[in-house]
Amino acid sequence: MKKNRKAMLALGLAAAMAVGMTGCGFSTSGGSTSSGSGDDNTLNIFIWTEYVPDSVIQNFEKETGIKVNVTTFSSNEDMLAKVKAEAEGTYDIVQPSDYMVKQMISQNMLEKLDKDKLTNLSNIGEQYLNPSYDPDNTYSVPYQGGVAAIAVNTKKVKKEITSYDDLFDPSLKNSLVVLDDYRAVIGMTERSMGLSMNETDPDKLKQVEEKLLTLKDNIKVYDSDSPKSSLISGDCTVGFCWSAEIALAMEENPDIKIVFPKEGAYVFMDNWAIPKGAKHKDAAEKFINYILEPETSEAISAEYPYLNPNTAAVKEMGSDYTDNEAKNPPESVISAGEYVDNLDTDTIATLDSMWTKLKG
Repeated sequence: MKKNRKAMLALGLAAAMAVGMTGCGFSTSGGSTSSGSGDDNTLNIFIWTEYVPDSVIQNFEKETGIKVNVTTFSSNEDMLAKVKAEAEGTYDIVQPSDYMVKQMISQNMLEKLDKDKLTNLSNIGEQYLNPSYDPDNTYSVPYQGGVAAIAVNTKKVKKEITSYDDLFDPSLKNSLVVLDDYRAVIGMTERSMGLSMNETDPDKLKQVEEKLLTLKDNIKVYDSDSPKSSLISGDCTVGFCWSAEIALAMEENPDIKIVFPKEGAYVFMDNWAIPKGAKHKDAAEKFINYILEPETSEAISAEYPYLNPNTAAVKEMGSDYTDNEAKNPPESVISAGEYVDNLDTDTIATLDSMWTKLKG
């Protein structure tokens, strides 16, 4: 889950708008996105932007003869709204994050996986299987994950930063790039106060809002697409970003370091799933099984270095990956962190109001 999430309160409007929108995706073979053509050699996938290398998709096409049409989204909520708005069977694969898998299961929006066809599922480490959001991985397969950590340009920032709470320091005025993600930024604020990222108590949320709004003057850029760009250019000296974005920024500028917040980080895992009524389910399971091959998974991490649950692939990677805490966050960081969960409508409305005030 590498992009911004929009408030679930807006899902109805987004779904209505999506009906009249054309796809923002592309075909790796040069055509426009197809919506369930009925062709057994076609696969329509709906994935996060800048998350699956083009080379991986092209190699799958060459190996199988299956044409892959790619459409992209920038938030779980956008994906959910579009899938609901389109005709059943428009997409054969979607890529929801942990909490969204749970939501789609509850709404009967996903197909059960045929694990007999997922022969490479054993490459996923046991610690990543049987998650609380999808017991026994009945509907989903882990793809990549990580944490929302802190990036610091140590050459330009003299203040020692060790926590989410430090991001609220007035000395950091107009210097932060943060994720354009209301659950991440509000959740980070909650963690800085010793609260859960899934807090629902109205009185506590009022306190969260008060602190959240003090962050406004410190934020220079909201960016979930490529927050590393502001760090690399020097426009921002501190970032609240996905760990892989920080890893890529560190490669460009050695002065940039990663800090895992002492309060415990925001943790996420993105997944592969097949939406209800998929017209090319066999092709979808072939694609997921291909992604699970160690060589394929290694190629993905080489371009997009997130936490890789494919332990068979990780064994083949060099120390550039395994010893890099930004690319491969330590287990202690993951276990000390927290996943976001689905929240009730009233709480989502409160968070949406808080977010609007922060960005207004």
